[in-house]
Amino acid sequence: MIKSKKLSKINIIKHGFFNKTGGKSKKIYKSLNCGPGSKDNPSDVKKNLQIVKKKIKSTAKRIFLLHQMHSNKFVYINKKNKFRSKPKADAVITNQKNIPIGVLTADCVPILICDERIKLVAAIHAGWKGAYKDIISKVIQFMIKKGSNPKNITAAIGPAISAKNYEVKQDFKRKFIKKDKKNNKFFKIKYKKLYFDLPKYVKSCLLKNKIKNIESLNIDTFNINNNFFSARRALRLNHDDYGRNISIIMLN
Repeated sequence: MIKSKKLSKINIIKHGFFNKTGGKSKKIYKSLNCGPGSKDNPSDVKKNLQIVKKKIKSTAKRIFLLHQMHSNKFVYINKKNKFRSKPKADAVITNQKNIPIGVLTADCVPILICDERIKLVAAIHAGWKGAYKDIISKVIQFMIKKGSNPKNITAAIGPAISAKNYEVKQDFKRKFIKKDKKNNKFFKIKYKKLYFDLPKYVKSCLLKNKIKNIESLNIDTFNINNNFFSARRALRLNHDDYGRNISIIMLN
């Protein structure tokens, strides 16, 4: 479990960014695969989620996860909202204690957010599609509606694919440039190949929303030495599936 230094200073929360180690899964999913949507043994995934829950010392029945779909949709859990099935969304916000909320990634960017002042936390799954569709702004603006002040918000950008391993096509770049010409700075050409800096783009989305207290972990999921699941690496190795890393936050 990897922790954000900035989030660790906030004593009303527990959090963690988990890699592949310490679980029950086997073969290509070895070992802490937390993705129920993968082709892994569902029993092993359940055991892995229990391991994660224990690690952050939660007594909740389960970790609140989403049916992620690379959207800009989020859900809010308060006393009234009881979700019996996984909502289709890519971010979750709550003001409720002892509800561990998490997002699953395998190269996309996980973002954990806390407003200590009003006791509000959020977990965001930001792939390029979600980030492009402004999921980060939507979450921050909702938090502001709930009473957050951007200067009281702390955000941690978790392990994700680095720019040097995220090759993209020209039409991908055109899409981002059409949205904002300034997005050109997130692209680089090396050896005639085009690369995109997703974590830096995500950080820019936070900065646009006046969030200044940001920590970027700068851990590349594609790099096998970091021991994270990576969709792109799995594709390169001709695996027919891949495990998912979990990032989790909870109000005490």
